[in-house]
Amino acid sequence: MPKMKKEELNLLIKQGEGYNLELKKSLPSKASELAEEICAFTNAAGGVLLIGIDDEGVIRGINLDNNHRSRIQNILNCIEPKIELTIEEISVDNKTVLCLHCPSGNEKPYTVSGSIIVRNGPNSEKITSVQRMRDFFQNSDRIFFDEARCESFKYPEDFNQKFFRDFIRHSGISDVLEDETIISNLQLKEKGGYFKNGAVLFFGKDPQKFFPQAITRCLLFKGCNKTYILDDKTFAGNLLEQYNGALTYLRQKLNLNYIIQGAGPRKEVLEIPEDIFKECLINSLAHRDYYEKGAVTHVDIFDDRVDITNPGGLVNSIAKEEFGSRSLSRNPLVFGLFLRMNMVEKIGSGINRMIGGMREANLPDPKFGIHGFFSVSFFRPINFEVWLSQLTLKLTTSQLNLLREIHLNGQISKKRLSERIKLGKTAIDNNISSLKQMGILQRIGSDRSGSWKIIFNF
Repeated sequence: MPKMKKEELNLLIKQGEGYNLELKKSLPSKASELAEEICAFTNAAGGVLLIGIDDEGVIRGINLDNNHRSRIQNILNCIEPKIELTIEEISVDNKTVLCLHCPSGNEKPYTVSGSIIVRNGPNSEKITSVQRMRDFFQNSDRIFFDEARCESFKYPEDFNQKFFRDFIRHSGISDVLEDETIISNLQLKEKGGYFKNGAVLFFGKDPQKFFPQAITRCLLFKGCNKTYILDDKTFAGNLLEQYNGALTYLRQKLNLNYIIQGAGPRKEVLEIPEDIFKECLINSLAHRDYYEKGAVTHVDIFDDRVDITNPGGLVNSIAKEEFGSRSLSRNPLVFGLFLRMNMVEKIGSGINRMIGGMREANLPDPKFGIHGFFSVSFFRPINFEVWLSQLTLKLTTSQLNLLREIHLNGQISKKRLSERIKLGKTAIDNNISSLKQMGILQRIGSDRSGSWKIIFNF
């Protein structure tokens, strides 16, 4: 490997920590800490560890002597099976930066003290349970589809140079170096010189030429099932083009609310907060199973909800009870590229942000499916009279009127209901009992201080 130039080092530092880069101000006091960082890169696509750089990207430098060099070799001996990596000492303004080039290993999984360490975005995580270790080992090739080589991809013929330059500007990457150097530092090629699948999905002129299944299909349905299709549009191109296409489709098909603040112009907001869709679409495109050739990413709009679905359920290395608290990307290279464009806020917090966003908008919590396909259902604001009109053949006039009164006042008393719809106490009790049995009405809390809840998706 040719020695890293000062310009290349500065480029890496400006890129900041990510899936393929870790910065450390000094050699960790614990040998296991450094061993785990190296192990994580080896279990993934490889990466570079720079020691002597603080979290702000400032070169602090480190003092290296033979004892330190011997200690680093001892640290490498903590990793099983044995690995080989390239170590450089780079001098910048009389300060020494230690550069460890960690290749992707050929004998995965690699362990430190019996634990598999994996790379998750810009962080390293430990897998400790035997079952999750076994899952990682058995599924390592499938998890990292985006790290596999795409032998038929030709550079520069198939490479979208314009988008690549846009990506560089948007990510804040210096354009001083040659494209080939930036491509190398972004780990877009595997060690044989072929572009990786993830690079093709992100920077290919026509990714569907190589992966026809890599599309996003958006449909608008009449009603709450898939019987009648009103509109059907497919978005191809690179992953960012698919993201923008699907987001535009949602903006066009969903209702807008208008917020007037002071004397300024009114603000348009989607009936379901747009940031929630941004989060979900990134997750769908970055974490879907691209090995699955018989299915695509779906955005389905119904009268009562929006379903966003992608092939590939919960990654096997994450236990079901950890859903929402841990994240492990099925396509870490793709996820890392979205991360560099500042399109991902915080690793592992997307599920909770979607839930929190719906609650802030006074909408029901989203429903998640994690088996086979990963799906999220976002329930739209209810047009009460439209919803009620669908029940006219199932409910009596008294029951319909009762629901109208409860919709207007969820804390209304039975006595007040009797006065409003002119029914006796017994008739009120019987109608409430029938609505409860049908699953349409629910009482929350006590008779004295509680409230009524209408179940719209009963």
